[in-house]
Amino acid sequence: MDRIAVWSILVYALAVALGGVFGYIKAKSNMSLITGLVSGAALLVAWFFATTKPETGLAIAIVIGAVLVVVFITRLIRTRKFMPAGIMMSLSFLATAVFVWGWLALA
Repeated sequence: MDRIAVWSILVYALAVALGGVFGYIKAKSNMSLITGLVSGAALLVAWFFATTKPETGLAIAIVIGAVLVVVFITRLIRTRKFMPAGIMMSLSFLATAVFVWGWLALA
């Protein structure tokens, strides 16, 4: 399970970065672009750590994922639109659950 969780970090990093790019393309949101790329890069760092020390990489990914869940929940509450905040909130929650599951499997 921990290998699946480690590779899920990479998939989630790409989804977050692409989400930021699409947010910029669709709504011309510089904030979406910046936060998407920064979050994606931070998740890539977590993935890099996870390839050699899974406990550390997954812990970093859990923190980033949890922060993004909160960010997207607040955005969903503020806008009351499921797209894109609800989708990203759901994806972030699912990814964070996978990271936690993988991290617990290592213990």
